[in-house]
Amino acid sequence: MKPLIAFLMTTGLLTTAALGDTENFDTSQPGALPSGWAGGSTGGGAPRWAVVKDATAPSQPNALKQSGAGRYPWCVKKDASLTDGFVEVKFKALSGEEDRAGGLVWRWQDGDNYYVARANALEDNVCIYHTIKGRRTETKRAEVKVTPNEWHTLRVDFQASQFKVSFDGKAALEWDDETFKQAGAVGVWTKADSVTLFDDFSYGGK
Repeated sequence: MKPLIAFLMTTGLLTTAALGDTENFDTSQPGALPSGWAGGSTGGGAPRWAVVKDATAPSQPNALKQSGAGRYPWCVKKDASLTDGFVEVKFKALSGEEDRAGGLVWRWQDGDNYYVARANALEDNVCIYHTIKGRRTETKRAEVKVTPNEWHTLRVDFQASQFKVSFDGKAALEWDDETFKQAGAVGVWTKADSVTLFDDFSYGGK
């Protein structure tokens, strides 16, 4: 049996279960970033990412909140590096005059290079972008109702160059792109003055 297992492993015929985890922020200290996460903003600004107590959080008692402002604030789980898999989050868009958004990033290389999908409660749509050298370019959008001050679920499934975005459990849009083929971090995203809560951040890879 042992020689057979060794043969299967060396030939790539033995597969392993998909890696994954869920971060509900409930063991994190309020007022700071969760352990293993980093926050910033593409294009500058003063984002304020921190775990907060929130009575409405889908999993009690904490959520992750962005309450500052920046061009494109992001917060990523640095120790999760995925090439193919999925990323999902529950979010609530609280306020914002310029924007009111909640988003997901994947294959994050650095603060200027990554993919992002976001839902916007001011525009009632879901969009997908790539950000290359700090420049965000929209590639596709779908009209959906994004109600402010309510929890929604955003998910992206990514396999090679194929990406599928779903909103509240329903397919929203699909897109093919080969800009970033290598593994990268996953995380969450907002825009401008969006004040947004995030909870139950899940991801899995192959």
